[in-house]
Amino acid sequence: MARVLDRYRAWERLTLDHPANGTVRRRFEATAYTLCVLMARRTSREAAHAAEHYLGVTRRRGRAIAPPEPDRPEPVPPGRPLRPVAPRDAVPVG
Repeated sequence: MARVLDRYRAWERLTLDHPANGTVRRRFEATAYTLCVLMARRTSREAAHAAEHYLGVTRRRGRAIAPPEPDRPEPVPPGRPLRPVAPRDAVPVG
């Protein structure tokens, strides 16, 4: 995600610097489309904002990824819910 956002920003700058260059514009649009698909947003501006929020990017002094919060538990990956597993030598009750 961070790599796509970085590419989007780089192509955005190049597009602004060279607005008549068709190759630069096509690359920018392709990267913008990829970012929109990844973030499930309709516009590249919304997608970039959502990606920055997702990555914890701050805008006060440049761009820096915020450090992880130590008190926050790790997210559970998607898929089957986790269930406790009984030890192999456990005696069934009942």
